[in-house]
Amino acid sequence: MAENKLYVIPGSHPSLAASLMLERKGVPFKRVDMIPGPIKQLQLRAMGFPGDTVPALKLDGEKVQGSREISRELDQRFPELPLFPPDASDRTAVEEAERWGDEVLQPVARRLIWNAQGRDHSTLTTYSEEAKLPVPGFLASALAGPTVAMAKRRNHAGDETVRRDLAELPAMLDRVDELIKQKVIGSDDPNAADYQIAPSLRLMMTLDDLRPAIESRPAGELAMRILPHFPGRTPAVYPADWLEPLRR
Repeated sequence: MAENKLYVIPGSHPSLAASLMLERKGVPFKRVDMIPGPIKQLQLRAMGFPGDTVPALKLDGEKVQGSREISRELDQRFPELPLFPPDASDRTAVEEAERWGDEVLQPVARRLIWNAQGRDHSTLTTYSEEAKLPVPGFLASALAGPTVAMAKRRNHAGDETVRRDLAELPAMLDRVDELIKQKVIGSDDPNAADYQIAPSLRLMMTLDDLRPAIESRPAGELAMRILPHFPGRTPAVYPADWLEPLRR
């Protein structure tokens, strides 16, 4: 039987979602850390993955790419401890929350972290403290500036967009709190939407500017329960007026 391999980049919130789901299912796998950027993209294409993003999973020789695709593949192959509820209406609610977490919340978290790192990338390597990168630490530090600049461009994490993200973040956190109140997520038995949403929240909580606004909410409690430890920390970098919506 082929060894299961999960290809990730350090600090990637969707990669952590995939890791958590594999762990929940009890599926053994090897984590393979990759360097962000063109090399990673070329490597994934060379291995036969259809896209150039992570998480990318080799599962019993089959290739599955994307956290939502992985959640469904895992439930199909390993029905024990399901990631989706059996009731049709409950499943629809979980799928919609998972989709929102993937398509809306996840890109916001990604833009916020890359924009913040663009202001101060001195702590970028803290996000890879537990990773086994195929480059020495000193080289990873030297590559931090170019890596951040490229990631900002790739993720459209310019100041205007990120300021708008910060203004809209309270409403997004309200939505997560409401999903918890409605018991779509947040139960003692996590589902695919929990694993999709919590890593994005937890990544945002590594930003000193954002953690106080998140950690006291039900959304923050969910993130800490699902992911009590998340490597990395970014010091306060955003202008005070950008953060005003979070303090109201």
